[in-house]
Amino acid sequence: MHPDFVNHDPPFPGAPEGREGLRLAAAMFREALPGWHSEIDQLIAEDDLVVERFTASGTHRGELMGAAPTGRTLVLTGIQIFRIEGERIVERWGRLDDAGLFRQLGLVAG
Repeated sequence: MHPDFVNHDPPFPGAPEGREGLRLAAAMFREALPGWHSEIDQLIAEDDLVVERFTASGTHRGELMGAAPTGRTLVLTGIQIFRIEGERIVERWGRLDDAGLFRQLGLVAG
């Protein structure tokens, strides 16, 4: 990532801006969901933009967003748009299926 990376959609409320916010979000998911991995479902590139649609999953073994471990596999889908400059990511926009994740965690009714 570029040193001046801008994340237009912070990963969680109160997350630090830029690269640090993404690093903290990744660490949070990896700690709560050992084996957390992401599969690229679709990748589209045009000019300096790359769009990624993905499905990520892992086994819920640690607290996540206030939810106690369930031992179940959690699945998260999302889409991200990256702007590339000189082979580095300069900007990111993204949307995750937060509602689906919250249902799996039992934080909202399904």
